Amino acid sequence: MTTILILLFVIGYVLITLEHAININKTATALITGVICWAVYALMAPNGEPVGEHLTENLSHTAEILFFLLGAMTVVELIDAHEGFTLITDRIASRNTRTLLWIISGLAFVLSALLDNLTTAIVMVSVARKLVRNDEQRRVMAGMIIIAANAGGAWSPIGDVTTTMLWIGGQVTTINIIKTLLLPSLVSILVPLAILTYQTPSGTTVFEASADEEGVSRPYVSKTARRDRQLMLAIGLGGMLFVPIFKALTGLPPYMGMMLVLGAIWVASEVIHKDKDEAEKEPLTPAYALSQIDAPSILFFLGILLAVGSLEATGVLRDLAGSLNNTVGDIDLIVVLIGLVSAVVDNVPIVAAAMGMYDLTTYPADSKLWEFLAYCAGTGGSILIIGSAPGVAVMGMERLDFLWYFRKISWLALIGYLAGALTYLGVYAVLR
Repeated sequence: MTTILILLFVIGYVLITLEHAININKTATALITGVICWAVYALMAPNGEPVGEHLTENLSHTAEILFFLLGAMTVVELIDAHEGFTLITDRIASRNTRTLLWIISGLAFVLSALLDNLTTAIVMVSVARKLVRNDEQRRVMAGMIIIAANAGGAWSPIGDVTTTMLWIGGQVTTINIIKTLLLPSLVSILVPLAILTYQTPSGTTVFEASADEEGVSRPYVSKTARRDRQLMLAIGLGGMLFVPIFKALTGLPPYMGMMLVLGAIWVASEVIHKDKDEAEKEPLTPAYALSQIDAPSILFFLGILLAVGSLEATGVLRDLAGSLNNTVGDIDLIVVLIGLVSAVVDNVPIVAAAMGMYDLTTYPADSKLWEFLAYCAGTGGSILIIGSAPGVAVMGMERLDFLWYFRKISWLALIGYLAGALTYLGVYAVLR
């Protein structure tokens, strides 16, 4: 049975990575793989083995992640529908390439910790499009946005889905993950930024996307009242920041706090638009926002986590952990390798597998393993453009070529990744 499960998982995983080559959506492949793995387990399990109980336990943990993501995505869509992010992005006034590179990267780093790295990457690339017309300049900024968004998401429990998984699973806690990973994540973006700054000639200006006859960029005119934008941004961002506090105060799972935030912003949306007619109000309603969220991604996570759960329930992942420890030996090197692998394949199943390989009894909450894993899995995906959700999204938006990214950005991301990893290990050795 074990061999069959491993073979099914590997086949499903390969088909997921070949999504564009075979023209089959990875969500469909993940769902089929997850269900078939559990079906094989149920059909071949020894008599009396509680397969149903294992499935129920796995599904309860999976549901916590999925409901959290559902709520977070909807809140972000509502903020975006009300153009709340323009309150931040419209303040960017510099036209110096060096300065703009640092401002956009810094905003991506901070926003990805408050929202999530995928949404942040999309927002910041949209901003870059408004400011920069030159394709090469904009591509370089898009590459730095990917690195910054992934780095910013790694140190926040709500910034990257893999860190969120570790947080919900009890492997890391809010204050500790921020405290330990903020500096390594910052180093992983500062090093590439410093190199790019050195390579960019001093005084170089960007080519503005739209300008009047005097060369002054035209201001963006919002269709939403400024008061409404401010209110929705405050409730959305403030609510997301409140979720970890809610978890600490009540002990309830994070998705409960996120549902509370969704309910609050839903009420606010209904109140501020109560006098509008239905046609005018519809694009600003939570119901419409729910129709715009990336539902296939949520189902993809469901399929992947189901498949990984079957391997965990049958003990395959525990055996794999033992093999890695015997072969590689050093746990830090194993985690660094996991981060490098996440540049090639999706980091969600990798982290899910690691959570099943190493238990909380041996490695309790906030152990070095979990902290370092959150950093490596979160930032390692920047090394290749296909290694993270922000990378794939930006690749489609800016039509970035895989080989261009490999030549221009990958080596910067790799240097930043290794610099951040060494920073974490160095600080850990000194302080602990």
